[in-house]
Amino acid sequence: MTRERVNVLWLFCEDLNPWLPLWGDSTVETPNIDALAAGGVRFTNAHTPSPVCSPSRSAVITGCMATSFGAHNHFSSRPGMPPIELPAQVRPLPLLMKDAGYYTFNHGKDDYNFEYDRDAYYSGKWQVVNPYGKHAPGNARGGQEDRDFRQWRGRAESQPFFGQITLWAGKNQLRVPGPAVDPSTVTVPPYYPNTGSFREAIARHYDQIRTTDREVGQIVADLKADGLLDNTIICFFSDHGYLMLRGKQFCYDSGTHSPLIIAGPAELLPEEQGTERPEVSTTLDITATTLALAGEPVPQWMESEDLFSEDAGRDFVISTRDRCDAAIDRIRSVRTDRFRYIRNFYTSKPLMQPQYRMNQPCYKEYRQMWQRGLLNQTQAFFAGDERLPEELYDCQTDPHECQNLANHPAYADELAHLREILTDWMRESGDRGGEKEADELYEWYFNNWPAEQTCSPEFKQFREHNRRTS
Repeated sequence: MTRERVNVLWLFCEDLNPWLPLWGDSTVETPNIDALAAGGVRFTNAHTPSPVCSPSRSAVITGCMATSFGAHNHFSSRPGMPPIELPAQVRPLPLLMKDAGYYTFNHGKDDYNFEYDRDAYYSGKWQVVNPYGKHAPGNARGGQEDRDFRQWRGRAESQPFFGQITLWAGKNQLRVPGPAVDPSTVTVPPYYPNTGSFREAIARHYDQIRTTDREVGQIVADLKADGLLDNTIICFFSDHGYLMLRGKQFCYDSGTHSPLIIAGPAELLPEEQGTERPEVSTTLDITATTLALAGEPVPQWMESEDLFSEDAGRDFVISTRDRCDAAIDRIRSVRTDRFRYIRNFYTSKPLMQPQYRMNQPCYKEYRQMWQRGLLNQTQAFFAGDERLPEELYDCQTDPHECQNLANHPAYADELAHLREILTDWMRESGDRGGEKEADELYEWYFNNWPAEQTCSPEFKQFREHNRRTS
């Protein structure tokens, strides 16, 4: 008797740091995520292609770095903006899975930085719900209590499915029953000031992790109730880290380190259940791994690699950050098992450029403390009006990445080695991060974004034009 083709389900979290017991942090219990890992393979040093949601998602859905085809700038190719087309040979994963006979669905978010037809990608009706609950403003469609994750029920009888479910994670303001995490009990990383707003933000992320764990349990229970759990591979991972300073949008571990679990029945997994893979890895490789688990070939144009192939394993992982909305930037990073190297291309720009998070309590307090001289040297690193061109951290001895070794003579050879790796990767991959975007895109942002966020020199011509014509 021929076994049914395997289903693959992505539990694609937003803004989730691996502050989890299996990653060494026992602040909150995560029994459902723990059970998922016990029935799968856990990659403890996985990093995202970008610490920004849309380029990270664009990379994972295509199996190519977003910098390779011009989708690296956050919030691009939207209505009214210059369109970004994929290269002719690049066929995103939902289309490849549909070609193979799979039913595809997306319950939550896509957010790709290129032109695409959602109806062509996904067999099931696209659904998105608001992570902030029923009573959020606008046309919100409800929160956690409304979510029915079982879109796989729309497929034909015996048809395999490939599904994406967004778990709002670090954006989810709903709380599971029980006491919230007490902000006074959390540990504050040394690069943050130990104040109430920072403690509150950290505590709320632990609460969001508890909510995410309950959702994982609900989805696993739904699969089991529908008789699908014994033939489904689950991939649990995040787009990037939490929304705090040095987290999302920045190429430190707090921005790129992602939980990654690939779980399923023992007979479907290429490795033994409960295995831990501590080597450096990338969530970019989920794409090729999904194809391989489904028995489909991995296209030669893909930069993604099967995590379970005989020659699996990377010596380093690249992460990239470019424009985020109207904050124009370019950062590149190399992460090895031990070191992180960062190159900042726009050294005259502050790390804390004006953006949508500037009015959050932590940001406002941090800026005020810096202006009043209340931050120590480690905490103030992020606050200046300029930045260093290079950063180097020994992540084994300095897991918080606070001691920049770029000018330390003892690490000169390592610096040169990682610098060469990045330079070669940029050339060989065709990194398009250095290309200037179209003037009409900057004009769109100038006309549609808050004035305090379009203060970069790139918007000067539009400000001057308004002054001349007003």
